[in-house]
Amino acid sequence: MAILSKIRQKTVFLIVIIAMALFAFVLADVLKNGGGSSNKAQTRVATINDTELSQADFMAQVQSTQQQMGPTATTASAVNVVWDREVKRVLLQEEFEKLGIRIEKDQLDAALAEGLAGNQLFTNELGLFDRNRMNEYISDMKLNNPAAYQQWLTYENGVIQSVLELNYMNMIKGGLKSTLAEGEQQYRYDNDKINFQYVHVPYTSINDTEVAVSEDEIKSYVNDHAADFEVEAQTDIEYVKFDEIASDEDIAAQEASLKEFLTAGKDNGADRVAFKDAENPEVYVNDYSDFTYVDRWYFSKDIPAPLTAADSDLEVGEVVGPYKNVTNFNLTRVLEKRQLADSVQTSHIQVKWAGTLGASSDIVRTKEEAKKRADSIFNVVKRSPSTFAEVASATTDDVRNKANGGELGYLNPNVQLPETISEFVLQADKGDMKLVETEFGYHVLHVTDVKNIQPAYKFAVISKKIEPSDETINEVFSVSSKFEDAARKGDFTAVANESELTVRPVNKIGSLDANIPGLTNSRQIITWSFDEETEVGDVKRFNTPNGYVVVRVTRQSPKGVMSVADASAKVTPILRNKKKAALIKEKMNGADLQAIATANNVTVQTATAVSMGTPTIPGAGAEPKVVGAAFGKEANETTDVLAGNAGVFVVKVLAKVPATDLGNYASFSNQLDIQNTGVEAKVINALKKKADIEDNRANFY
Repeated sequence: MAILSKIRQKTVFLIVIIAMALFAFVLADVLKNGGGSSNKAQTRVATINDTELSQADFMAQVQSTQQQMGPTATTASAVNVVWDREVKRVLLQEEFEKLGIRIEKDQLDAALAEGLAGNQLFTNELGLFDRNRMNEYISDMKLNNPAAYQQWLTYENGVIQSVLELNYMNMIKGGLKSTLAEGEQQYRYDNDKINFQYVHVPYTSINDTEVAVSEDEIKSYVNDHAADFEVEAQTDIEYVKFDEIASDEDIAAQEASLKEFLTAGKDNGADRVAFKDAENPEVYVNDYSDFTYVDRWYFSKDIPAPLTAADSDLEVGEVVGPYKNVTNFNLTRVLEKRQLADSVQTSHIQVKWAGTLGASSDIVRTKEEAKKRADSIFNVVKRSPSTFAEVASATTDDVRNKANGGELGYLNPNVQLPETISEFVLQADKGDMKLVETEFGYHVLHVTDVKNIQPAYKFAVISKKIEPSDETINEVFSVSSKFEDAARKGDFTAVANESELTVRPVNKIGSLDANIPGLTNSRQIITWSFDEETEVGDVKRFNTPNGYVVVRVTRQSPKGVMSVADASAKVTPILRNKKKAALIKEKMNGADLQAIATANNVTVQTATAVSMGTPTIPGAGAEPKVVGAAFGKEANETTDVLAGNAGVFVVKVLAKVPATDLGNYASFSNQLDIQNTGVEAKVINALKKKADIEDNRANFY
């Protein structure tokens, strides 16, 4: 009682402590999410300029889009599709409002008429689009089916968006129409030629080791060309996999479990016969195998080892195994053995009666009438097999192959056919005919060719997946847990090496990447590596479909300008060649080209018929800057020393050969218009570049 009394005395104090703790928790969440807008931030996928995309609406669109894309579509791909669509919609809508672009009713009606022209709901007796029918349909939906009416509004809004976008893009394309003057410029760009002599001292004449490029120089270059080196946020990780793989003991135990079926035994207290003695092998397989019974014929090429080696000796009733087949252990019983053709060319004439499966409404004959008709047809083609195709085209009820004389093509023993047809086809010789009955009607069958007769088998297979035991799974869990703990306290790589584990590095992961090479379902790892609470050096274990992976973050690079280390591969050759050019230019002195060439241990070379459209110099490659400078000179004039792509040049113009004047350059201006493709994508990319876009997708997907 004394204890209870003390607790009651401290009640107010405890309440205050709990309240303070809760307040601290809430305050931390507010600070973490930027003031009082935490709830808003957590429900906003993006902000595009001043337009917000809510998480609920975005998610609904993603789900709908993923369903439309089909069963193989991933969430990541659907997210990207919706993202591109929504960003485009918002940016274009801003442009429409800014420019005052609207759609008038007659434009909308015309667009709807074009889009719905083939829909029978909206066509009249002449097959033409009827606007009155459409309006009646809309009014009925609005009154009686609100859900369908909302779908219609969505469709109509999509049409409006498409028309507005078309108008907007057509306005832009109209401003990009090439003039005749531009056509002439293009003609001369491609066809004016120049001949010149040149001295070329390649950058490779100076060893790279003689020209140093510092990190400060790389950094300065990157800062001066920041727009060319913008990168999204990235992380680098390294990971160790712990796969749940069956041990040697697991494999041996599973093989032993299959051997039990070689003899009679007990199953949950009930007697179980040996596999070879089972009266119904299909039921036996379905009871004891990890896979259901498969009723099919196997030729030698389809039979797995070790059955392949013994297929000539396999006898009905024989049981082979257990044997390993890739990821399973199998125990196989031979059920049937026949000599079968691997393909049989077959034709048929089908006679249906009213009520047969697939019979059209114009089939009114009775079954008895159908039988008499089938017998009559069979007797005709039996007496004169050469007329089968002609008779089939005239009499068969199977419209699918009526035009080709009832030809069914080459059938293999495993084609799904009605049993009466299958049994005949399997055993028939070339030229055989038979009249059979199925649920589709009567069939006059004719085998016209038989290929590759060989032994074929039917098997019953008890198959057990090779899987890790519970002991193995628990061991993998334990080992991965210990590694995670040790890696957090010590050096990740060193700990892995001690256990002879492979460390796999993965660099430059984007926040919206869907997968990590070597891992499946790795989106959670990517999200964690970008979480604001995750730091470089952090280690965490994740579940995988087949075990675990322990991951360490090795680098986090925020959105912005590329780091010196990442830019080095691109910038170093640029700066190195710039320095080499300065060194080479110091030696490019002389009264003429020959003197310059002699001083640099190179020769004077000649280039002919070079155009600005194809600015290629023999032995150097594409050099647009050098060729452009040459076109700026007249015959017998020499350029300054020029730093090009592959080295340093001095050029002396020998002759300029202008192209013949044309009376009209319309064809060339038209070519420019044709080349000016992809306007829509370029416009959207330009709008994206200009827009202020806050992308929070990585927080939700």
